[in-house]
Formats: sequence, C-alpha cells, structure tokens
Amino acid sequence: MSPALFALAVAAFAIGTTAFVMIGLVPDVARDLTVTIPQAGLLVTGYALAATVGAPTVTALTGRLPRRGLVVGLMSLFTLGNLLGGAAPTYEVLLAGRIVTGVAHGVFFAVGAPIAMSLADRKRGARAVATMFAGLTLAMVIGVPFGTIVGQSLGWRAPLLAVAVLGCLTAALLRLLLPREIPHAPPAGLRSQFAVLAKPRLLALYFIAMTGFGGSFVVFTFLAPLLTEVTHVSPAAVSLAFMAFGAAAVVGNFGGGRLSDALGTRRSLMAALVGLVLALATLPFSAPHVLTMFANLLLWSACCFCLGPIVQSGVVAAAEEVAPDAVATASGESGHCAYGNADLHSRRFAVAPFAKRMAFQETLCAAFSSVGITLRRSTSSAV
Repeated sequence: MSPALFALAVAAFAIGTTAFVMIGLVPDVARDLTVTIPQAGLLVTGYALAATVGAPTVTALTGRLPRRGLVVGLMSLFTLGNLLGGAAPTYEVLLAGRIVTGVAHGVFFAVGAPIAMSLADRKRGARAVATMFAGLTLAMVIGVPFGTIVGQSLGWRAPLLAVAVLGCLTAALLRLLLPREIPHAPPAGLRSQFAVLAKPRLLALYFIAMTGFGGSFVVFTFLAPLLTEVTHVSPAAVSLAFMAFGAAAVVGNFGGGRLSDALGTRRSLMAALVGLVLALATLPFSAPHVLTMFANLLLWSACCFCLGPIVQSGVVAAAEEVAPDAVATASGESGHCAYGNADLHSRRFAVAPFAKRMAFQETLCAAFSSVGITLRRSTSSAV
C-alpha cells in the first residue's frame, strides 16, 4: 500500500466511525439533551441527507480546487463538525455539527475515489479504490464497536471528540503524504456536471448502488432483533455476529477490487449480485439455526461490500468516457445513492410492525432488479 493510499484509508476510517457510531448512541443523546428518540434519530438521518443532498452541490462548486488542498480542507471541516458536535450545549448545535460532518463525508468520497485511482496504474484502479474503502469497512469492525463502548461508558460526546482528534491528525497526514499535484479534468459548469444524472450507463450503476448495497442495510438495521428473536442467540453472540459481519466486509471490499480489475465491471457485478441474492433468498431458512445463520451472514456481508469498489471504479471509468468534466460529481453520486437509501429506508421501516419482513422483501427485490439491470447492460468493460 502506498503512503498516499494509506492516508486516504485512515481518513475513510475516521469518517466511517463518525457516520455509524451515532446509531448506537441515540438513546444516550436523547436522554442527555432531553429530546425524543425520533428527534435524536434525526442526527443519523440529517447526516445522511447532508451527504446525499448537500455534497453533490459542494463537489461541483469545488471542482476547480487543487485536489490535495481540497481533501485536507474537507478533513479540517470534518474535524470542526465533530468538535462542534462533541461540545454542543443543545440539540440544535449538535444537529448542525452532524450536517457539517455529513457534507464533508459526501464530498470526501466523491473526490477520494478518483484520487485513489490516479495513484495506481489503470489495471489496478479498482484495487486502489478498495484500499481507500477498506478504512470505511474497518470502521465497522473496530471504530464503531469501540466508539459505542466509549460513548456508553464516558458519555456520547467522547467518541465525537476522539474522532475530531483523529481527523486533525489525518488532515496533517494527507497534507504530508498526498502528491502536491494530482491530475484531474477541469470541470464544466454546474449544470453540465449535474447532467451526469441523465447518462444511462451511470444511472444503471447508481441504481445498483442504491438497491444492491444501500438496500442491504435495510435488513442490516434489523439484524440484532433477527438474531435474538429468530436465531435465539445471546447478546454476546450478537456482538460477535456484528464483528463477523465487519470482518467479512473487509474481505469482500478487497475481493471486489481484485475481481473488478480481473474481470471488468459487468462480470464482477454479476458475481457479487448473484451471491447477494443467494444470501438474502436463503435468509428465512438459515435464520433459525446458528451455524447456517452465521455462514449466511458472512456470505451476505462479503457480497454486499464487494459491490462498493466495483461500482465506484466502474462509475469513474464510465464518467471518464461519457462525462470527463464531471468525474468527481459522478463518483460522489454512487456513494450518496447507497448511503442515503440505506439510512432513510431503514428509518421508515423501523416504525412498521412488519419491519423485518418488509425490509427483507424490498432488499431481495432490489437485488433481483440489480441483477436484471446488469444483465441488460452492454458488455463494455466500463459498465
């Protein structure tokens, strides 16, 4: 791993920890700031909306800035948002800090993927993206569980302040290790950049990100009650299951990068999506049994996180052909589709009495739809 890619992965780790750690701390925040659970839940949904809605505009507006200076500035903004949240005297200030951090999250991954690909030769581009995204998956294995424990022991402010310190160190690391000059195509106007949303090849990849990757998190939201109420495992085993899910995610992330470089976007997408459909289709039958449930969990996580680097590198490759002046904006949209769909849909189903059944059905249908889209695409290596 090159030092520059290592710096990007550390940044992704910090961002991933902040993005998901709040999910486990919602009750603590609600109790401390005297707000309702739904209001505290907006700290997660607001973050997702900031990454999904605000970040594309900021990405387009900052297209002419030098790449190294931009990512260092984004990590500084990320640090400021966490400091604001960690020191927030009121709920409103905390929400503002989360929105600031969410925008930094979205823009960072939008510009980070093209930077990662530029640091490697073209045949290893997807692998480079997977290396950066490894920080995000490692956050699920290490950062989020540890941050949740710290937050429950020392208060919900502690993990935000700890990540702020990490963000400050990461900004210095990025400035030190990234090349001074990182090539990128000069952007067109704002309207031209958002025209990527009308490109069929890119839309197909966005749909796969939204349904295949993002949809899986609808089911993931209900994994704990599924394990305790259907598989009948202990709370300690639930923690072990989450760690296993995260470990499989790391394997899937790196596997996706290698698969995409070896087979191309279309064939590697087919392999990952078929595995995801298989895992989700067998979930009702494997859930009542501990061994089969854990085996299913590993397959599900590996195939789900295999999609990330495949889609991201495919979007960058396709955008370089059909929208070369809007590569960063195109790259950002795939992540925004996945993250926004995952969080907003999980919130909607969380209040439904048939939550688990509906989440499973939607995700399975989404995965089948993604396979169908992929089958209908041309055999071009970019899609």
